[in-house]
Amino acid sequence: MNSRASVPAPDSPLGRLMATLPRAGRVEWIGLRPAREVAMVEVAQVQAATGGGLAGDRYKGGNGKRGITLIQAEHLPAIAALAGLAQVAPAILRRNLVVSGIPLVALKGRRFRVGELVLEGTASCDPCSRMEAALGPGGFNAMRGHGGLCARIVEGGTLRLGDAVEAL
Repeated sequence: MNSRASVPAPDSPLGRLMATLPRAGRVEWIGLRPAREVAMVEVAQVQAATGGGLAGDRYKGGNGKRGITLIQAEHLPAIAALAGLAQVAPAILRRNLVVSGIPLVALKGRRFRVGELVLEGTASCDPCSRMEAALGPGGFNAMRGHGGLCARIVEGGTLRLGDAVEAL
């Protein structure tokens, strides 16, 4: 293990396994949170500022560690099932991006490319208490372990629907 807690050395067998992502993911949905407790705005593309956030999003001027939030498309049916719902619309979960085809957990602590952008996974995006109201009783717990990833924008640019998501 290297000095970062619970991160195996990149040249160790476990490190090599954790670094193996054989295919790219894809941006399936983009949403902006214009203000607290305001409905999300779905967009086809948006500008992302280096060290900041997305134009039009309430976190655009923050500290950068939560410049953008991502959730895995494959987790939406699991969240819906655990909340006792037929389906869950991405806007209800208040994440900026829904991506498919790549395990977001594998991008935590790593740099990755999303179209023109370079992001760095900074932390798990744990659910907030608002999920109880959004999804109904048990909604908070339905999202635990499925909340996605917070990321810092290392290199900004234009983010578009359909962009590839690839580990660097």
